[in-house]
Amino acid sequence: MPVDPQIQVLLDARAKLPATHTLPVAEARKQMAARAIPGLRIPDVASVVNRDMQGPGGSLPLRIYTPAGDGPFPILVFFHGSGFVVCDLDTHDPMCRNLCAGTGCVVVSVDYRLAPEHKFPAAPDDCLAATRWAVANAGALRGDTSRVLVAGDSAGGNLAAVTALRCRDEGGPALAGQLLIYPVTDYHTPGTPSYVENAEGYGLGRAGMEWFWDHYLADAEQAKHPHAAPLRADNFAGLPPAYIATAEYDPLRDEGEYYGKALQSAGVSVQIVRWDGVNHGFFFFVGIVDKSGAAMDAACAWVNETIRV
Repeated sequence: MPVDPQIQVLLDARAKLPATHTLPVAEARKQMAARAIPGLRIPDVASVVNRDMQGPGGSLPLRIYTPAGDGPFPILVFFHGSGFVVCDLDTHDPMCRNLCAGTGCVVVSVDYRLAPEHKFPAAPDDCLAATRWAVANAGALRGDTSRVLVAGDSAGGNLAAVTALRCRDEGGPALAGQLLIYPVTDYHTPGTPSYVENAEGYGLGRAGMEWFWDHYLADAEQAKHPHAAPLRADNFAGLPPAYIATAEYDPLRDEGEYYGKALQSAGVSVQIVRWDGVNHGFFFFVGIVDKSGAAMDAACAWVNETIRV
């Protein structure tokens, strides 16, 4: 279908700025951090607390969102997106507030180490450690260790999928679900039809993904590792239920859907939902793009259904 008119307005505004892949890393981070989006839906939650844990590489910042109520609450460990290179706790604060308010989960947002300063596997190592920390500290979080999920958008979706693989293979913890929002699941080469269809003109494109991958990996051979590209795993059986949201105008559309089908073929319960007319990153725009709000609400509904069975 045609690009959603509300998305097109945002694309037109974004086109006036330099493309991320044309900037030095420091400038790309500044541009993302400075992005102001008036009118977002930012729901209230009971508390938001910054703290640190000891991660594999030293101090690892977290931001903990607690919903109203007495608990124990389900725990959702969230990994932010943006190519393993940019973004942080602040850029994804509205997304985490919506997830907390919409699911009733304690959301633990993880400020994992970024590339190129910290290349693969620093980020997945941090994310696995943070997930284990959340379970170990569930009492202090008023969390329920029987209802733990991982979630993330884009590169964060990759890290959530990889964390689920590693929890299965490396001694837990057991996960109740994985929420993957337009996830990165494979390398840019050879690519998929959506890489060709959406190579440019819709925000994130092929050149941007090549830039991100070049910063994340030490060399292309690492892309063969399932902890870098989870679609390349040998076995998908025994993974937790998954919800995979994709966008029509996204180079990552097909690899996200391929990942969902690989899980389904292995007997995993999966919902794959493609949102037409929108592009990569549209979950940022809850409150100003109607389909963004609908997609966030649908994702939260899946979480609620999954953790309350």
